[in-house]
Amino acid sequence: MKIAIAGVGGIGSNVAVNLVRSGISFLKIVDYDRVEFSNLNRQFYFHDQIGRFKVEALAENLKRIRPELEVEAVVDRVDVENCQSLFSGCDLIVEGFDRQQDKKMLVEYLGSERMLVLACGIAGSDLACIRSRRLGTCCIVGDFATDCQQAPLFAHKVTTVAGFMTEFIVQQGIKYGKKID
Repeated sequence: MKIAIAGVGGIGSNVAVNLVRSGISFLKIVDYDRVEFSNLNRQFYFHDQIGRFKVEALAENLKRIRPELEVEAVVDRVDVENCQSLFSGCDLIVEGFDRQQDKKMLVEYLGSERMLVLACGIAGSDLACIRSRRLGTCCIVGDFATDCQQAPLFAHKVTTVAGFMTEFIVQQGIKYGKKID
């Protein structure tokens, strides 16, 4: 199973770490953003990486965990024009976007043909309401209510949602007898 991650902030970087530690051998990561100081409390980056492109810093960090990992790091913003081409050849895409319109675009352009794993409601500190829903080819994980505009982001909730997302991905590999590569 070929996996890509669209957006490697809190959700995307933590799902990537989980997948690498679960034995994945190939990962495509796409983002245009740079590491900022405010990211360090919940994203898999370090102080000396501030200012670097997230995909480049994350690829380096992931290879420190598993040197033989093949990472395709793409510095680009996913949009309507490049969405199909960026993720061609990928069986499953993890959504790690901040903006609702980007999430919507990914579902509209890829949701009918590829498996998508998305996050919805990752802000705040309460873990009790985290759950997952399956809608067609999509799995959505979160509390479905707490938006980043309403509450701060905390590492323990972001990584818990990322853990639920990773569980779904691993289970899909097992269910369909596909090696998660």
